[in-house]
Amino acid sequence: MATAEERRRAHATDEWRRALYEQSPERAGLFSTMSGLENEPLYTPASVAIDYDRDLGYPGAFPYTRGVYPSMYRGRLWTMRQFAGFGTAEETNARFRYLLDHGQTGLSTAFDMPTLMGYDSDHARSLGEVGREGVAIDSLEDMEQLFAGIPLGEVSTSMTINAPAAMLLAFYICVAEEQGVPQDKLRGTIQTDILKEYIAQKEWIFPPEPSMRLCVDMIEYCARHVPLWHPVSISGYHIREAGSTAAQELAFTLADGFAYVEAGVERGLDVDDFAPRLSFFFNAHIDFFEEVAKYRAARRIWARELRERYGAKNPRSWLMRFHAQTAGVSLTAQQPEVNIVRTALEALAAVLGGCQSLHTNSFDEALALPTEHAVKLALRTQQVIAHETGVASTIDPLGGSYYLEDLTNRLEQEAYDYFGRIRDLGGVIEAIKENFFQREIAEASFRFQSEVESGDRVIVGVNRFEDTDERELEILKIDAALERKQIERVQALRVRRDSAAVSSALARLKQGAAAADTNLMPAIIDASRAYVTMGEMCDALRETWGVWRETPVF
Repeated sequence: MATAEERRRAHATDEWRRALYEQSPERAGLFSTMSGLENEPLYTPASVAIDYDRDLGYPGAFPYTRGVYPSMYRGRLWTMRQFAGFGTAEETNARFRYLLDHGQTGLSTAFDMPTLMGYDSDHARSLGEVGREGVAIDSLEDMEQLFAGIPLGEVSTSMTINAPAAMLLAFYICVAEEQGVPQDKLRGTIQTDILKEYIAQKEWIFPPEPSMRLCVDMIEYCARHVPLWHPVSISGYHIREAGSTAAQELAFTLADGFAYVEAGVERGLDVDDFAPRLSFFFNAHIDFFEEVAKYRAARRIWARELRERYGAKNPRSWLMRFHAQTAGVSLTAQQPEVNIVRTALEALAAVLGGCQSLHTNSFDEALALPTEHAVKLALRTQQVIAHETGVASTIDPLGGSYYLEDLTNRLEQEAYDYFGRIRDLGGVIEAIKENFFQREIAEASFRFQSEVESGDRVIVGVNRFEDTDERELEILKIDAALERKQIERVQALRVRRDSAAVSSALARLKQGAAAADTNLMPAIIDASRAYVTMGEMCDALRETWGVWRETPVF
């Protein structure tokens, strides 16, 4: 029951609203969040019931609402990563060195579309796409060049790839071996989150069940041999980029995470053997407070569910550590310099939400891959936030805000409502087959676009404050000759390698894929050492497992 003090505060708030606020007309416009959550004009102690110990606690302590580490940024700043990848391995290696020289603290690798889809650069389906929106990696030879002169024992590397993630991790492990770096010293993350591909990004190869098997193979292998590596980065970013709301991003991402936990336990792994190395990847969108609340709710839900539902005993299993990237979908081709402002605000939300690493988009990315100038400015944005604004001087400075705590609670409830609906459908994979996620995202995207087209939701430079006299921006252009160079490289590799070793390695891979109880990572690493290409390995698995065809949603 409400206390006398709570009743007094509620009465006072009602009096303020009646006597003062309602006497002034509201301006026209939306007052809801991008998820459609309605906002009150004012939040007071009467607006939200907070149990500090239960709902907030302390940084580095359950439920981790205020941060996963006791000292957060007073102890160590977040890792500053800038996504890089274009052309061949040589060009991307040069961009890596440029970023490291300018203060980047972690590498983040983008791959081209053929690599993402498991095709070599000389495949017919790769024509015109080689090196266009990321780096082309066909074999261990390319990976050797990509990280030439970069000591893998000293850097943390992130690789954004999913369906062929096992092959790219194997290439990385082999390069480290050549450098004399043991597997147990490697640090970094590979995305591997195939569930979000079926939900949003659509870059899959195999059906869901064998794809999940391959993910669990990687989780199991890394738990035993590469203990500092994050084998899965459970990704809400692409769900959000496809048009979801923040509430859907939160719910669907966590549901995917729980599915990986359940798959690992079903394999026979103890949850505490692998959960500490699961990481997350969230979008940092433009609705500032909703984004901060989303991250706080995510940490709280993950900690509670891992401890109470999955029985994790190790507190490190309860920690949700996450990378954030500013919202590509929020960038506009119109007045692209305004994107600098958008990115800065989105990055600030990620920092105030307690991210562990962060990528800031470049202002020209709505037009092309970023120029070096734009990339450096994006990195400087993070450095200004870290060193000039003071937001890293105290932990969770927005914690305790009546509005923020109420928003955190409401987003948490929205997530649990979705968990129930997914459970009723039989879990994540069955919900994917039923097109549940795809329909929810499509409807949310339609609602948002309707708001933009009606003018109710303002996008500066797009549907208001347009500029009819914009100057043309200098953009990065990929030399078409790089595609021919990459094709010639992979074809030359096939001529000089040991063909008998290649045939033997592929036969072992297919044999392992046909056996349900075989972890495929050792076979994939052996094939990588023999310079079997990524496309050849994927083709061997296509022959064994088949491919996935989605029923379209309109």
